[in-house]
Order: sequence, then structure tokens, then C-alpha cells
Amino acid sequence: MTVDDVIKAVRDLPSLPAVVSELLASMNQDDIDTHALAAKITLDQALTAKTLRLANSSFYGMPAKVTSIQQAISVLGFHAIRTLVTACSVTDSFAPTPGTQFDFPAFWRHSIASAVCARVLAPHVRINADTAFTAGLLHDLGTLVLATRFPDDYRRVHAHRIEHDCTAAPAQLAVFGIDHAAVGSALAAHWKFPQPIQAAVAEHHQPGGDGPATLSTVIYVANIVAHALDLSAQEDDQAPPLSLAVWQKLGLSDAAWNGVFAETEQLYDTMCKMLTT
Repeated sequence: MTVDDVIKAVRDLPSLPAVVSELLASMNQDDIDTHALAAKITLDQALTAKTLRLANSSFYGMPAKVTSIQQAISVLGFHAIRTLVTACSVTDSFAPTPGTQFDFPAFWRHSIASAVCARVLAPHVRINADTAFTAGLLHDLGTLVLATRFPDDYRRVHAHRIEHDCTAAPAQLAVFGIDHAAVGSALAAHWKFPQPIQAAVAEHHQPGGDGPATLSTVIYVANIVAHALDLSAQEDDQAPPLSLAVWQKLGLSDAAWNGVFAETEQLYDTMCKMLTT
């Protein structure tokens, strides 16, 4: 097993549906034909059903039932629908393999918790909330690549974690020579996610340098908060240490942090039920 084998496995993964790729490409465009994109989304019945179920959930608190993608775009905004469609598509891209020991439900619980926390935290530091949600959902996808494409080797990762009482990244480095942040960044590039999301996935264990908070900062903190709130319900879950410099950089008051924690827990249950069923 070499790093090249892992990167090849990433490149061999199927692309996301064409409509999702088009939505991702539109992140930096202002003149979007939302009617045409709504029509393309509607062609995928499963994706449409899941997106509308999310749009009508308490996560968004719609006053009236949304019955079409175009209506959902009108009510929620194009950015929110793009985020939901991308989330639904990504969560459907990795099916559990028969006989796998990898805990898929716990994986998605943590990913969704991180995404929700990132969405809640982002406005405090003037980062787009929908972009933060997408990056939070994607941040650990490298783990899913390793676990589904190399299941036998990944059992050794689990054994290494138990033996050395460590988090996933150092165990993955010991077994594969590469960790999930690097693999996930390669996957985000393969799927043509925007550069800031690729960077946030690559850097979600690195607190970053000087300067104002970025999307990478938000995902770094959201990942730690999701672990600390124990929303994945994993017995051996460990919260990585949080850089004091980053905590101070965000500049939130104790009351604001308490609000972030409470809102994350409140919205998490709704989004988890919607995305994992």
C-alpha cells in the first residue's frame, strides 16, 4: 500500500452527478439561470425528494410547504438549495460495503454535526454559511475513501488507534503514509469543489497562520466542537485540542459561544434525520 495507490483510488471514484458539478461551478458566478438549474435538479427524482424534504424541515422553518425546487429556490435562495443538493448527493456517493466494520452512521453523524456547527459559526466571522456547511460536511470524506477502498488496511487503523490511544489522523499516517485530510483534499479537487473548500478540507487539523478567520479556520473549530459535543455518539471519540490563538482570533464572547453550542445541538438532530434516512 502506497500513497500513490490511495491517490489513484481517489481518481478512480465516479464523478458527482452532472447537475451537482454544474452547481459547484456556479459558486463564483453571479448570473445563474435558476430556472434551468431547477429543471435539471428535478430530473433526478430521488435528489429532488430529499432536497424538498430538507427544505420543509424545521432546519429552515418555512411558514408554508415547499412543493417544487423552483419554489424552494425562491423561498430559501439559490445558495441554500445548492448546498442541500450537494449534501444529498455527497451522502449518497459512498454506500457501506457488505461485511465492513467501519461505523458509517457515526461517521455521518460527526460530519453533519461539523457542517451544522460550521453553518452556525460562519456568520460570526463573516464567512458564507452555506459554503461553511458544505465544507463541514466534506471535511472527513478522506476517511470514507480509505475505509471503503481499503477495508482490510483500515482495520489496522482502528487497531492502531486502540493500541496508541490516538485520533484517526496519526493512525492513518502510520498505516497508509497519508491522512484523511490530504485524501479528502484530493477528492475535493477531483470533484472540482471550489479552492477555499479544498483548502478547508486539507487544513481542518491545522489552526492556520496570522490574519483574519477564514473558511479553514471555521472548519477547524467546527470539527473540534462537534467532537467536544459528542454528537457522533462514539465511545472512543476524542476531541482534538483547540489552539488558544484561534479561539482568540474568532473573538466570540462566552454568551456567543453558548449560543453556537446550543444552536448546533438544536439544528443537528433535524439535519441528521433528514440526511441519513
